[in-house]
Amino acid sequence: MTQIINQHRRQFLGVAAGTVAVGFGVIDLARAETETPRSAASNASFGTIKQINAGVLDVGYAEAGPATGPVAILLHGWPYDIHAFVDVAPILAQAGYRVIIPYLRGYGSTNFLSGKTLRNGEPGALAADIIDLMDALDIKKAVLAGFDWGARTADIIAALWPERCRALVSVSGYLVSSQASGSAPLPPAAELQWWYQFYFATERGRAGYEKYTHDFAKLIWKLASPQWKFDDATFDRSAKAFENKDHVAISIHNYRWRLGLAQGEAKYEEIEKKLAVAPVISVPAITMEGDANGAPHPDPSAYARKFSGRYDFRLITGGIGHNLPQEAPQAFAKAVIDVDGGA
Repeated sequence: MTQIINQHRRQFLGVAAGTVAVGFGVIDLARAETETPRSAASNASFGTIKQINAGVLDVGYAEAGPATGPVAILLHGWPYDIHAFVDVAPILAQAGYRVIIPYLRGYGSTNFLSGKTLRNGEPGALAADIIDLMDALDIKKAVLAGFDWGARTADIIAALWPERCRALVSVSGYLVSSQASGSAPLPPAAELQWWYQFYFATERGRAGYEKYTHDFAKLIWKLASPQWKFDDATFDRSAKAFENKDHVAISIHNYRWRLGLAQGEAKYEEIEKKLAVAPVISVPAITMEGDANGAPHPDPSAYARKFSGRYDFRLITGGIGHNLPQEAPQAFAKAVIDVDGGA
């Protein structure tokens, strides 16, 4: 889940709570939008999943909307899947967007082209995957929107490849981090929220996640969205994506990499070096938060100055948790349309 921003690590944390003057006007950080909590997601599905070779992967992805429309790429997190956007996609398609929703590496029908490739979960690799996907689909520029790992990936692309990003929607805000920033200890209460990260640092944790992937992921869903009353069918629909043969390896590597317990790949070193300085994001951006997010997440006042272009923050009330696009699809889709200025 999203990397908490340690307020003692970041140089930009002098931002005062309250209001921030930005491109959309003076934004009240306490302003809220309400969406009625959903007892469960719809029973919709994406139907046919397309496949395309992109970089080191054979990527599985869902697509909706007109082929000639402006592109919106929606990115899921851990441990979720493309169905987080099953109710967002039709709204965007109706608004004229070509919607692309890929399975991240280690999920669903996305597989490595070579058995020799490191099962690498470092953030730079996930971002490079999406650039490779855009190249394979001949997409020059897109709105990037996501949550959890997907939000971090979208943030990275917006920061390092702004020429490929029309605009950004990021749940929980600015999530760019590095191994160096992750090495500083947090206050005990914050460390407690990352219990699974320390569990995954052990061989027992790896074996436990491999043995109990379904139950583990379901527990994370409940902790991260304590007021979301999803049913078993809703969870099981997404849990099928965790049966990917590389899911455990990618998940474990990601969290071990964050703690400096696993190395990445040389070809991503330049990306990680650029991210280590916490680059500013200049593209139009909307960050969002649910009022009942039970996962570790930064306060919006901590990252507002990391967005130098047109910027807005939206708090979605009504018991909305970590999986904001699935719990509040109308609000998420509206943010995508609004940040892009309308299709």
